[in-house]
Amino acid sequence: MNFKNERTYVMIKPDGVKKGLTGEIISRFEQRDLKIVALEMFQPTKEQINDHYPKDEAWISRLGQKTLGTYAKYGLDPVQALGTGDELEIGKMVREWLVDYMTSAPLVRMVVEGVHAVDMVRKICGATLPYLADMGTIRGDYSADSPAVANTERRAVMNLVHASETPSEALHEIEHWFGNRDVIFSYGRFGE
Repeated sequence: MNFKNERTYVMIKPDGVKKGLTGEIISRFEQRDLKIVALEMFQPTKEQINDHYPKDEAWISRLGQKTLGTYAKYGLDPVQALGTGDELEIGKMVREWLVDYMTSAPLVRMVVEGVHAVDMVRKICGATLPYLADMGTIRGDYSADSPAVANTERRAVMNLVHASETPSEALHEIEHWFGNRDVIFSYGRFGE
């Protein structure tokens, strides 16, 4: 593996597009010496988004566990709010909220390349829960959403951007979203 040219997958979510933050988000990566080597705005289908998120019960149950944790933290009754306290059933609801959210507006998909790109991009994006993200990160500077608010409104947390968590996830997501199309470029930056 060439750590200098590691690639990761990034997707600007509906709230990032609707807030007009596409240029700012791209700029944050480029200012940290990362290169955008593929870029496209598109309107995803439900099928594409459904295939993006894992479908295994363990992952879906984790969504439900996180939601139950939020309800417990704020003293809310999940049965009263959602009609069930079952983590798998709640996870299925949350996954559906994710699919609805991600198909509600165009997205911007990109491949970002550079030194430890996966970790660098995630650091620039900030914590996935915007209300916990540090100032100076994309989510910390431009979003204040929380799971408590999202759960109450029966929707996904709006956190502006998706970034692959691991190099293997990045490979999978790049393949899923860009496939065999010849749209990923190699180029040198000034001084390289």
